[in-house]
Amino acid sequence: MLKNPATKYSPFPPVRIADRQWPARTITTAPIWMSTDLRDGNQALFEPMNAERKMRMFKTLCEIGFKEIEVAFPSASQTDFDFVRKLIEGRHIPDDVTIEVLAPAREQFIRRTFESLRGARRAIVHIYNATSKPFREIVFGMSKDEVVTMAVSAVTLVKQLAQENPDTEWVLEYSPENFTATELDFALEVCNAVSEAWGATPDNKIILNLPTTVEMATPNVYADQIEWMHRHLAHRDSCIISLHPHNDRGTAVAAAELGLMAGADRVEGCLFGNGERTGNVDLVTLALNLYTQGVAPNLDFSDINAIARHFEHCTQMPIHPRHPYVGDLVFTAFSGSHQDAIKKGFSAQEVGAQWNLPYLPIDPADLGRSYDSVIRINSQSGKGGIAYLLETEYGVVMPRRLQVEFSAEVQRFTDQHGGEMEAADIWTLFSKTYLETGDPVRYVKHHLFEDGATQGIRLTLQMNGETHVLTGEGNGPIDAAVHALRKLGITLQVRSYEERSMGSSREGGDAKACAFMEVTQVGSERECYGVGMDANIVTASIQALMSGVNRLSATGKNVKAA
Repeated sequence: MLKNPATKYSPFPPVRIADRQWPARTITTAPIWMSTDLRDGNQALFEPMNAERKMRMFKTLCEIGFKEIEVAFPSASQTDFDFVRKLIEGRHIPDDVTIEVLAPAREQFIRRTFESLRGARRAIVHIYNATSKPFREIVFGMSKDEVVTMAVSAVTLVKQLAQENPDTEWVLEYSPENFTATELDFALEVCNAVSEAWGATPDNKIILNLPTTVEMATPNVYADQIEWMHRHLAHRDSCIISLHPHNDRGTAVAAAELGLMAGADRVEGCLFGNGERTGNVDLVTLALNLYTQGVAPNLDFSDINAIARHFEHCTQMPIHPRHPYVGDLVFTAFSGSHQDAIKKGFSAQEVGAQWNLPYLPIDPADLGRSYDSVIRINSQSGKGGIAYLLETEYGVVMPRRLQVEFSAEVQRFTDQHGGEMEAADIWTLFSKTYLETGDPVRYVKHHLFEDGATQGIRLTLQMNGETHVLTGEGNGPIDAAVHALRKLGITLQVRSYEERSMGSSREGGDAKACAFMEVTQVGSERECYGVGMDANIVTASIQALMSGVNRLSATGKNVKAA
């Protein structure tokens, strides 16, 4: 049993605002967004991103529509320094995107930071120092005056170095770290001092980032703190108030929304809430919350599945199946009463009318999600543990989304035939669905070759009784095979790929490898899985691709076949 909390913890003191305005406001426009996935989100990983994954994440963020991206802490590591140089020297930064870098308020780190940014078109230099009483007294042993001097000296140096490098457009961001635990009058004093030192004007604004470095109170307290600063800053028209909520109490999204109502202009966070401890504010959830209220978020999440797969690849972290908007199960109803309500809602929903469906606060199609899995069975709904039986009896460990897809096949089968399905029945249906797809494309053989760093394939297929020998090149066998298929008019995207080793299965003979491939037709919102099994993993992968092609064709998902 928990101890009496009153003996150990004290409630957070309220902010005294007699006429607070934020409770009566609504959010009508999107904030300035700043992604910190490549800095705060990256440093929180078990294994920080390598160069390939960092670049892939950067390009994904640009494609989504982020105009400000914090890319590194260049004074902290050579890896981060080199990545900033690669972005600049390789001309990877779009003209409408500004990179941001973080540096503590210390001279050697600031100078190193400016070295990393040499040649940038536009850059935000983000300076911070801790301002709260515990950090002043316990961690650093500094007085208030010393904290202010430290911040002002750092900003003065930034201003000097900016003037020495006039070819770059410089923007200053300052964070009083531990803002929410800092006395408001002192946080105001520091922010006014750095704004004055920078020479902030309406045409040369300073970004004042006010973070919940550790979430310590309810979201309304944060909103009060933001509104108090908004109303008391000396030169509010020369400042951009930025929010950087963490999720220690699980209320970062709420804190950000209330902070915007309280007068903030900008939000920093990570896709899907990655970050230190419990993470930064989840920008996907925050943006799509605006979208469901009729506010354009100015970020493109129309292919949320692709974004999720990029994120999982770059971070090596899974997205929870119940994650708002993007989780594999968030648009799925297992309950019979929910299924009935959703069916009736689809029947009543008129084309072009405002969205109004029970249990679905957003149209899945807006996010590139299909309706295929909205209503389906689960392993506890009387049909047995499908995934469990395939794994224990046949050695097939299905990816989670394949479990979702195949359970719908089992549901259709039982609806037609009735009764219960044994393990052998499930295996037979799995084989017919994924391994014995047959027409229109039949795999015959393949041969791999290399041309320098490029992987090539010579692929022999039968289509509608005719033999075709196709060649393709790519960054690996699968990519090469996808390019080869284009010569038959089959244009595919591989959304995800997994391979699993198998022991000798009861029906699988000497099959040792199983490949699972989630594919979609270019221009389509629908996906389906293909599966291949063979002693050779490359052969299994090609078979999985052919399985996906045939299943897209068989389910009427518009695969072009010349």
